[in-house]
Amino acid sequence: MRVLVWNLFHGRAVPPAGRALLGEFATVLRSWDWDVALLQEVPPWWPPALALAGEAEQRSARTSRNLGLPVRRFIAERWPDAIKSNGGGANAILVRHQAITGHRVRRLRWLPERRLVHGVRLADGTWVANLHAQVGSERRARADSSAASAAARGWADGAPLVLGGDFNTREPDLSELSHAGGRGVDHVFVDGLAPIGVTTVLDRGPLSDHAPLLVTLA
Repeated sequence: MRVLVWNLFHGRAVPPAGRALLGEFATVLRSWDWDVALLQEVPPWWPPALALAGEAEQRSARTSRNLGLPVRRFIAERWPDAIKSNGGGANAILVRHQAITGHRVRRLRWLPERRLVHGVRLADGTWVANLHAQVGSERRARADSSAASAAARGWADGAPLVLGGDFNTREPDLSELSHAGGRGVDHVFVDGLAPIGVTTVLDRGPLSDHAPLLVTLA
């Protein structure tokens, strides 16, 4: 299983592009060879289009700053670099080559921002969970990571498990899972699976402020 982890930076580029970049993100996602994509900071209206472009199935869960979303979307589609993260946020899981047979969401906190973990069950029984932990506090990021691990392990109930995403800490302390790969604050942890080779950093050009990571598991 090839697992892609990528924080989309609310659909923006570095340096700023000054326009909406859904087409560019969809094109580069389609071009990479992955089975599951765990995406964070996704504009909430993007997941269906990304899944369609990537010939994938998707499930998403809204995170923070989504009150009054139609107005936020109107601004974000015209001036994304002005509204930045206030355009609204979501996590998304995209799956190729297998059907999604279940989807669960667990809220981790309301404040200072709404954070959650969500996961999908694949047709082969494997669970894949996606996390974007609280930023700006090592203590909160570690707490979110620990709570996400507990929720995901409960959903899997002994089945193979992947937990990946933006942990907002370089050293998550998840002793109950095995670290399969990562870079910076982006990581993949597993139970019942093992990494093959090393983490690959994919070329995304100017898109996002996070590098997309590819971890291969067996």
